[in-house]
Amino acid sequence: MIDLCLYDNPLRKLMFYFANAFTEIAVILAIASVLGGLAVWLRQPLIMAFIAVGILIGPAGLGLVNATAEVELLAELGIALLLFVVGLKLEPDEINAVGSVAIVTGIGQMALTGGCGYLLSRLLGLSNVAAFYVAIALTFSSTIIIVKLLSDKKEIDALHSRIAVGVLIVQDIAVVVLMIILSAFGDADQNLWRSLLWVSFRGILFLSSLALITKFVLPKLLFGMARSTELLLIFAITWAIALASIGDILGFSKEVGAFIAGVSLAATPYRLVIAPRLVSLRDFLLLFFFINLGLHVEITDFASQLLPALILSLFVLIAKPIMVMAIIGRLGYKKYTSVITSLSLGQISEFSLILAGLGLSLGHIPSEIGGLITLISLITMGLSAYMILQSNSIYQRLSPWLNWVERAMPHKEEGILDPAEFANLDVIVFGLGRYGGTLTQDLQKLGIHVLGVDFDPALVNFWRSQGLTTFYGDVEDPEFPSVLPMKQAQWIISTLPGRDIGMKLLQNLQHHHYQGQIALTSHTMQDIPILQKAGASLVLLPFRDAAIEAARILKENLQEEPPMKAN
Repeated sequence: MIDLCLYDNPLRKLMFYFANAFTEIAVILAIASVLGGLAVWLRQPLIMAFIAVGILIGPAGLGLVNATAEVELLAELGIALLLFVVGLKLEPDEINAVGSVAIVTGIGQMALTGGCGYLLSRLLGLSNVAAFYVAIALTFSSTIIIVKLLSDKKEIDALHSRIAVGVLIVQDIAVVVLMIILSAFGDADQNLWRSLLWVSFRGILFLSSLALITKFVLPKLLFGMARSTELLLIFAITWAIALASIGDILGFSKEVGAFIAGVSLAATPYRLVIAPRLVSLRDFLLLFFFINLGLHVEITDFASQLLPALILSLFVLIAKPIMVMAIIGRLGYKKYTSVITSLSLGQISEFSLILAGLGLSLGHIPSEIGGLITLISLITMGLSAYMILQSNSIYQRLSPWLNWVERAMPHKEEGILDPAEFANLDVIVFGLGRYGGTLTQDLQKLGIHVLGVDFDPALVNFWRSQGLTTFYGDVEDPEFPSVLPMKQAQWIISTLPGRDIGMKLLQNLQHHHYQGQIALTSHTMQDIPILQKAGASLVLLPFRDAAIEAARILKENLQEEPPMKAN
């Protein structure tokens, strides 16, 4: 029987006549393109536009889409590829470098957030069980939001991002354990300890088997497939989805399986070929994750839960990052690393919604609490997107009031400069990435005394092993220039592109009365007059300069046509 309510809505009537999954996905993409374009024009995060698309076309809005199963499948594929690419960029040495801080921060943050969240929930009038579920929901942060936005900012390889990802992995493991415990309490026939031991055994067996495959099978397999880039890419996607599926079957979640799949390929030389080619596909599929989030929003309980949701959201957006920055600072990291890492964790997770659903299915909490957790997720995910995208600006404004975060001597990131070593210093280079590290190395080969500075300890250690003089430091830290031997340096060069970074460095150097020359880096011609007016002596354009040098080399190597021989 045809639902007569269809005719109350012309759009729903039209969708009824053309109803099929392909058409509905086409409609979703069309609406997403329009709202996405509007968000870009208004300079708003695309994530918010895509969530709004889901709400608009879902049951809470116009009710246009019935192909929710297809959208959910595409969303899960996007999540798997996102975590796979993250794992692909993490070499084992980098994981070891941030492993301890991630574990301590993850456990400490969960304990503090969970305890304080429970007390706050009780003060808001929630029952013991409801307060427990809400507190647990507040504890976890969204892997999808964090990794997507940090990737968009090109910061996924930075130290603060690696620490944040490590914390997220700790949280994901805690989610698995917690879901087992909650399920055991909901099922009288299930033994808790037996379940935990069985999951532990499966985990050890899974990782051991994967280690053997990674060592003895993958190298030969990848070597054969690398003859075709297309085949290598297909295998990488297959590997990511297969391990995500295995992780889900074993009870660890698709996210953990996909991440481990990426890590298993991270030590191979093929990751540099695979990762860039997956980014566009990943972003396209992740669109459906955010739309799917909006599709499942139910607004029936939102009105009654708005006030507690706002209070608990402020707790997540403000108190939770403060807890994280305090822990990381006490572990010996600099203020910048502590603050930027903490700002990325100020939201609740998609796993929080899964836990709420589990609590509802077990009869532990009523639907109102599920609505409360959903509303908190929408508020915190939306606002935290702005916090992550504007983290550097937020840090600059709050930095004077956050000195308590950092130890007097942050031993994790900073050595001790010997003034005698820099008596003949000529140049200080900020940024030791591919461009900055190579520039520093070439300057040293030319006999110039140069000091390289970066806020990534892995890069600092790598270039130090190559014979460069390097030092850990943050170009955006207002107080950092005071520890540098600036008076000896004739030039200070920043190879970090971006007008905001350049302006901040100029302000810091001027504040410390630096009298030498300053060179900044940009990717756009429009920045040159702005940076020069602010005080830059030189603005480097890496792509343009490389093209000019390439043209010069080609001209030098062009051979004139040989003269025509006389008959």
